[in-house]
Amino acid sequence: MKRRPLTALVHELLEPLLHEGAVAVDATAGNGHDTVFLAGGVGDRGQVYALDIQDDALANTRRRLEQGGLVARVRLIRGDHASLLDCVGHENQGRVAAITFNLGYLPGGDRSRVTSAATTIPALRQATTLLAPGGRMTILAYVGHAGGRLEASAVEEWANALGAPFTFREVRPPGTPEQAPRLLLIDRD
Repeated sequence: MKRRPLTALVHELLEPLLHEGAVAVDATAGNGHDTVFLAGGVGDRGQVYALDIQDDALANTRRRLEQGGLVARVRLIRGDHASLLDCVGHENQGRVAAITFNLGYLPGGDRSRVTSAATTIPALRQATTLLAPGGRMTILAYVGHAGGRLEASAVEEWANALGAPFTFREVRPPGTPEQAPRLLLIDRD
C-alpha cells in the first residue's frame, strides 16, 4: 500500500477551514505549494500571507501563483518567520483561519539554511495569537537534516505546554517510518 504524502494530508486537514474571504498564512513559503493551496481556498475576497527569508523561495512561490492566476490573493513577504506577527500585521490577531509551517530547508535550495528552534518557537507563539477561534495550525517538522530532530522535539515540548483555548496532537498515519517528517496540529477552540 502506497503512503500518501503528509503534505496532502495537511491540505486535507486545512481545507474545511478555508472559505471565501478567509485569511490564511504560509509561514514558510518554500516552493509555494501550500501558498497556492491556501490561495485557492480563500477565494477572491480572501487574503494569504506567505513569507520566507529566501529570495529563491519567494520567486518559486510567485511563479506558481502566476501559473494558477492567484497572485492577487497573496501578499508575498521577505521575512523571517520569527517576525511573523510584524509581517502579517497585528490587525490580523484572532482572524486567521489556517496557518501552515514546513520546517527544515528549501527543497532544491541551499540545505545549509535551515529553520531552528531559536526562530521557530517565537514564530509559533506569534502564530497562536493570529489564529481565529476554530482555526488550525499545521506544522510539518522534517527531521532528516542537522538539527531537525532537536527542532521537532522543541516544537513538541512547546506545543504540549499550550493550554486552553488550544489543543495539540500529532498525526501519524499507520506505517509512518520513524525518520519521516512529523505532522503536528494545533487547534484553537
